[in-house]
Amino acid sequence: MSNSLKEQYATTPLFGSNAAAIETLYEQYLENPDSVAAGWRDYFRGIADGGRDTPHSPIRQRLALDARGGKRSGVGTAARSGTLDIDASQKQAAVSRLIQVYSLRGHQIADIDPLGIMERHTPGVLKLDYLGLNEADMNTEFYTGGLAGTGNRRMKLADILALLKRIYCGKIGAEFAHVSRARERLWLRQRFEDGVVSLDFDQEERLWLLDQLTAAEGIERYLHTRFVGQKRFSLEGGESLIPMLDQLIQKSGEAGAKEIVIGMAHRGRINVLVNVLGKSPEELFEEFEGNVDPAEMKGSGDVKYHKGFSADMKTPGGNVHIALAFNPSHLEIVNPVVEGSVRARQQRRGDEDRSLVIPILVHGDAAFAGQGVVTETFQMSQTNGFRTGGTIHIVINNQIGFTTSRPQDARSTTYCSDVAKMIEAPIFHVNGDDPEAVMFVTRLALEYRQKFRKDVVIDLVCYRRHGHNEADEPSATQPVMYSRIRDHESTRERYAKRLISAGVIDAAGVGKMQDDYRGRLDRGEPVPRSHLGMIGDEFTVDWSPYTDAEWDDPVDTTLSPEKVAELSKKITTLPDGFVLHGRVQRIISERERMAADEVPMDWGFAETMAYAGLLDEGFDCRVTGQDSGRGTFFHRHAVLHNQSNRQEYVPLEHISKRKGAFRVIDSLLSEEAVMGFEYGYATTEPNTLVIWEGQFGDFCNGAQVVIDQFISSGESKWGRLCGLTLFLPHGYEGQGPEHSSARLERFLQLCAEHNMQVCVPSTPAQMFHMIRRQMLRRYRKPLIVMTPKSLLRHKLSTSSLRQLSEGRFHTIIPEQGEIAPKNTRRVVLCSGKVYYDLLEAREVHGVDDVALVRIEQLYPFPIDEYAAIIEQYAEVRDIVWCQEEPQNQGAWYQIRHRLQESLNDEQTLYYAGRASAAAPASGIFKLHMQQQQALVEAALDIKMKAAKSKQAAKKARKSK
Repeated sequence: MSNSLKEQYATTPLFGSNAAAIETLYEQYLENPDSVAAGWRDYFRGIADGGRDTPHSPIRQRLALDARGGKRSGVGTAARSGTLDIDASQKQAAVSRLIQVYSLRGHQIADIDPLGIMERHTPGVLKLDYLGLNEADMNTEFYTGGLAGTGNRRMKLADILALLKRIYCGKIGAEFAHVSRARERLWLRQRFEDGVVSLDFDQEERLWLLDQLTAAEGIERYLHTRFVGQKRFSLEGGESLIPMLDQLIQKSGEAGAKEIVIGMAHRGRINVLVNVLGKSPEELFEEFEGNVDPAEMKGSGDVKYHKGFSADMKTPGGNVHIALAFNPSHLEIVNPVVEGSVRARQQRRGDEDRSLVIPILVHGDAAFAGQGVVTETFQMSQTNGFRTGGTIHIVINNQIGFTTSRPQDARSTTYCSDVAKMIEAPIFHVNGDDPEAVMFVTRLALEYRQKFRKDVVIDLVCYRRHGHNEADEPSATQPVMYSRIRDHESTRERYAKRLISAGVIDAAGVGKMQDDYRGRLDRGEPVPRSHLGMIGDEFTVDWSPYTDAEWDDPVDTTLSPEKVAELSKKITTLPDGFVLHGRVQRIISERERMAADEVPMDWGFAETMAYAGLLDEGFDCRVTGQDSGRGTFFHRHAVLHNQSNRQEYVPLEHISKRKGAFRVIDSLLSEEAVMGFEYGYATTEPNTLVIWEGQFGDFCNGAQVVIDQFISSGESKWGRLCGLTLFLPHGYEGQGPEHSSARLERFLQLCAEHNMQVCVPSTPAQMFHMIRRQMLRRYRKPLIVMTPKSLLRHKLSTSSLRQLSEGRFHTIIPEQGEIAPKNTRRVVLCSGKVYYDLLEAREVHGVDDVALVRIEQLYPFPIDEYAAIIEQYAEVRDIVWCQEEPQNQGAWYQIRHRLQESLNDEQTLYYAGRASAAAPASGIFKLHMQQQQALVEAALDIKMKAAKSKQAAKKARKSK
């Protein structure tokens, strides 16, 4: 080492007491060799012996050897010679730790609370004496380790401490030490430190900021005086959100983005609609005044702070389309919906690096910490089937959850944002009363997202000037907080004074800015100057063809025999040398025989052929579920696995030449977030068959909020069409309460105004035609399918190959035997698996006067088809509805009126099924079988002995 370097590092000998400091330097060297001084770089390079990295234990051994006087030159020689001061080296190590500790924990004492009521206790580790430093060291110079771009400079401890506090304890509290990837962490540290030190906005930017804050405050005050007492969930106290979102839009466009999808709950939504997205103030005022013609309304409509909006905005990089998602009062449930919409838009644009479409989610602090769907959405963020390239999360941190203001009542973590650490998302806590600090973290967050394609969180710490809504009185439960808020100047007022003091603007200019904004509101003009209205581009979807379709519009769902042969060959042809598992090989071999019409067609083959036909006709397919690739019941096998290696092959991917036309995704173990994601995808892409499949149908209740708030009512509330299909395995096979029922009754209870379809197909051909009908019609409504379990391999539940080239989906299947209406004593109506139980029992007991009719579509109920069938049995007195589910569940109570209305005065409708029960099914198999036998007996009006029936059934099967 040169004499100059020896002098430079005279305070850093390689004594054992300095191991921590030297270890820190070595860590920096491993992460970025240029981040350490040249002398240290040369030294560490020598230790590494030319390798890219070295385990720490050999390094520690080498350092220890040098410290004991080993035969090495450079720094070790200086240490061995005893020319360096031991105490000084210990102090340098302490300063190195001080710098590291401030970067790790400085956020804990940062000035991020505008109200000053947040409890901020200085950790002992940030105190000088804890690190072995004291006031006497304040004028001593120490090596800075490249802090905030200081390079290899030495600074006085007092200056180092001041710089650390300025960076890490100012208006921004940064948390990125939990980011494990060194490249990301070093990038964040460098950008953050350099940015805070050099933070300086020019006059134009400051005036723009003031104008944005004026708009944010102006709309709230305008509405407060014009519409006294009406709910609007104002943004007052968090006005910095408006320039933040505007900045994200402008900078995203400048970075090349073409679309942004925003999801947010109530607070500030009206403000965002007017000041960011350009919704007409005149239209907003009409909504406040309730000027709506009921005769022109379709559906229920929704309150103004739930509504979505779309607009194109002008940015330095070109026009950017902005969509604010519609969402209900269920707080964070919109998160996965936004992600699904973003994924669909990225797919449409071929945005493989996920830079063209950006999701932004605006959260409330209490909901962000408390709602499980937030965690589920984070868990999805980096998975293959759901990745969107990183979401920018903004938490409007009002420091209060409705009336819960103490952190220990609202969460079990220090910050509401701590949940984001599960995916190592960097987090920036920022004081909402410092709009320039807010703008800095906004730009940094976007830059991080675009560079690393990962989530990032901005915790906008602010307050709520009014209560939960404008009619609420918050001081009743938060007297201290609201006494502080009453005396607290608004963000705009504080920033205006700051600019006046700096000579950027005078008081008259501030007043004129306010008057101009109010004038634009009075004239009903769109407020944002970058607003362009709806222009659209080649990727804009026209939904008009789907708006006037009817569920019973005729459509041809067949495939020609030639096409069936062509597609069936593609789905059964494997690459050379591809070795299948024995059981799977048998399934593929059976499919080859089905394609050759040698054996009847099963459900797996029919479903696969339905997808193949749609793909061939230009539609895309996306199937998502916890076992969808293979199929929970080992029937689908859309993804084949080579048993000799890890190779996978998806035959359906080779039907179409379009990239990504078919996707089958084994999802994370989530119902709520994944179903929400698929809903968002389906509402964005009408030409993709989007399917969410429950592992068991029962599990859909984990996503009940999505079903209630979006699937069943999204069109009625917001006019949002959606063709999402739910596959819910349903059927009573004695598997207990949690694996029997997909809660059919709940879906039927939600059915009205032709909002969705509920089907229970009983044959493979029915499944085939139903799937194809969902896309070939212009009808884009959710389809709820009670899919089978045991029927997947039931010998009677099969179809012939020719049925793919003939027929259609039948909403009702009449009696298929030779029982003529004139010889019928009783008609049994049913759906699903129980039909086959009835059919077998009828055969075994020689019942020849009971007709079995299957209702395959329960909603919209096929009234005319049903009436026509009942008319054939006008002389039959007993009409029975038979179901496996308990009486208070299943379809009985939801369709009884439909079944009754076509009967004549001489006919009586009876129920045959399980008695009402609290649980969906028995967990005792023997009891299940007794109940099943009883309901079949009641439906057929027979009495059978279990043993005799079993023997007779076996004999009948043999005779076949």
